Amino acid sequence: QLQLVESGGGLVQPGGSLRLSCAASGFTLDDYAIGWFRQAPGKEREGVSCMSNSEGNTYYVDSVKGRFTISRDNAKNTVYLQMNSLKPEDTAVYYCAAVWYYYCSNYFSASHFTSWGQGTQVTVSS
Repeated sequence: QLQLVESGGGLVQPGGSLRLSCAASGFTLDDYAIGWFRQAPGKEREGVSCMSNSEGNTYYVDSVKGRFTISRDNAKNTVYLQMNSLKPEDTAVYYCAAVWYYYCSNYFSASHFTSWGQGTQVTVSS
């Protein structure tokens, strides 16, 4: 059974950093694209970053470019989202999601992803 488990969220001051982890089990991560999404209260779920299968291309939404970095460790079957220079507007529940063989582009959408984690809360506040 395909499972994704996020961790690494928490409370951080503006300008701080967090690294989110998405641990996969029940499948080989290398065959799947992984997306990171976030949802703030009262807002729609937003795609933040995406990495195609086999460490292919990556995509970042404009609001996080230069601050967030997506990476994967296939040996650990884990994908990471390094978040630097965090802002209060980054506050949200962050989810990772997987889909088999997918090309990440500015068209990537939550509706394209088939398996989801439970989410981890990120709060950026002084």
